[in-house]
Amino acid sequence: MQTTIRMIPEDMEYLDIVDEDGTPTGETVSRSKAHREGILHRTAHVWVIRPSDQGYDILLQKRSMEKESFPGLYDTSSAGHIPAGEEPVPSALRELNEELGIDAQPEQLHYAGTFRIQYEKEFHGHLFRDNEVTSVYVYSGPVEIGSLKLQESEVDEVRWFDLDEVWDEIQHSRERFCVPAGGLSALRKYLVS
Repeated sequence: MQTTIRMIPEDMEYLDIVDEDGTPTGETVSRSKAHREGILHRTAHVWVIRPSDQGYDILLQKRSMEKESFPGLYDTSSAGHIPAGEEPVPSALRELNEELGIDAQPEQLHYAGTFRIQYEKEFHGHLFRDNEVTSVYVYSGPVEIGSLKLQESEVDEVRWFDLDEVWDEIQHSRERFCVPAGGLSALRKYLVS
């Protein structure tokens, strides 16, 4: 599957407005308005994992310093908004390819659940309101960091981290990681099921 990287200005990217279950209501909103007003929309997150002696490692991306939220912090392997009219799996596959250069197939993504993200925080002098229903997927195919093609506008670097160490650290500190606890919790439940 050949994926084309799309560079759509945020005010021209439209998202489905969804209900609390993540079902589209039939209305759409620009991404910028969704974050300005905190309108509920959908995202898809992919956790890239590998087995380790201690359990599992997770591949985390360091967000670009230019990102609108949490610049310079380590985040989910790959994540992105689901454009209006699109389903979560194609969106997850596209983001994985755009951000990391991983050309995965639908059968390589394993559904791990959904969770909510909801917060307000100031970044770059502007209030950012996030209100999302997020679909979580797991990818465990072979990954060599040196062969990844990182999307420079989004990702500064990637690193493997021990999953349990990240989980323990985010319980008391958010200095290095902005991974959503709900997403990491869904991953952990998936791995023990």
